[in-house]
Amino acid sequence: MATKSSERKNFFKRIGGKDKEEPTEMNFFDHIEELRWHLIRSVAVWLIAVVLIFVYVDWVYDNIILAPTFPKFFTYGALCNFGHWLHLGDSFCMPAIVINFQVTEVNGTFTSAINIAMIGGVIVAFPYIFWELWRFIKPALSSKEKKYGQNSIFFVSLCFFTGAAFGYYLLAPFTFNFLAGFTLGKSTMIQYRPSINDYVDSLTNLILGCGIAFELPVLAFVLAKIGIITGAMLKKYFKFAFVIILVVAAVITPSPDWTSQFIVAIPLVLLYWVSILLASSVDRKKAKEEKEWD
Repeated sequence: MATKSSERKNFFKRIGGKDKEEPTEMNFFDHIEELRWHLIRSVAVWLIAVVLIFVYVDWVYDNIILAPTFPKFFTYGALCNFGHWLHLGDSFCMPAIVINFQVTEVNGTFTSAINIAMIGGVIVAFPYIFWELWRFIKPALSSKEKKYGQNSIFFVSLCFFTGAAFGYYLLAPFTFNFLAGFTLGKSTMIQYRPSINDYVDSLTNLILGCGIAFELPVLAFVLAKIGIITGAMLKKYFKFAFVIILVVAAVITPSPDWTSQFIVAIPLVLLYWVSILLASSVDRKKAKEEKEWD
């Protein structure tokens, strides 16, 4: 236990150091200065992505943001064909979302354009932002840990974009279909005309929320490598984790529809068990190395 504790302390001491064969120990202000330049470069790349998206915001709005409201959206046809393939008839078929947007603020359309550009910039620049984070923590790693982390940028980006695609192509259609079809009372005096800002915020929250949630296996692998968690620990606290997953699913999905929350919760549970497998594999490797040293 003492060895693991000292390893964690050395890791946080070396973090942010210059990338040399032998990492140099840095003081607090050196860490801050190093981190500042990583943040500046990340923000610069993010701003470039924001400007590019804002320049072409009309195309992004017409072809990406509004796509889930079009009858030809990929998800509707794919789900319908999947239901037919299972010989379930039209049970998986969903009608296209019919939404008449409105703007209730003077700067409503401009604010929506800014939000689309800013969130889109985060998504586009995500691999580079993580690369800067990797460069910051890389000096704190041993040569073996650096070897394991060579493909980390690819796998972290893959998990993020997989989650973002899940939120965009699957969760968003279910969520918006439920919300557009939900009625209050039977007087039919309510017209469903959400503001464009509300729609954009809901869609971007789904995409970002699912993208971040799908990073769970990567986070578990890193924490297991550092020695903070183990596979046995994750198994032990699965009941508590399941409750947290339900809460996270409720936060990610803007609708109270249990179907949308169920769609989010199932992959999160699967990702949690993938995290258990990854952490357990790390534990086995550590145990094998300790036996070799003994």
